[in-house]
Amino acid sequence: MPQKKIRSLRCPTCKKIVLRSDPEFPFCTERCRLIDLGKWASGGYVISTPITDPEEAGLKYTNHDERDKNDS
Repeated sequence: MPQKKIRSLRCPTCKKIVLRSDPEFPFCTERCRLIDLGKWASGGYVISTPITDPEEAGLKYTNHDERDKNDS
């Protein structure tokens, strides 16, 4: 009989293995959860690539409502 695969993940803060059934998932403890929250609050996490405005990049948005009106 095949064994049921147990889903797990590593805690983002301390890298300890955490089972999906653990109450603090995906963190291993409340302490690690609060450390992660503190990083977010202090700006410790940032988006690594700059966000570019599509209009500045020369891209055009197509409004689905306008396109549907033109097809009628």
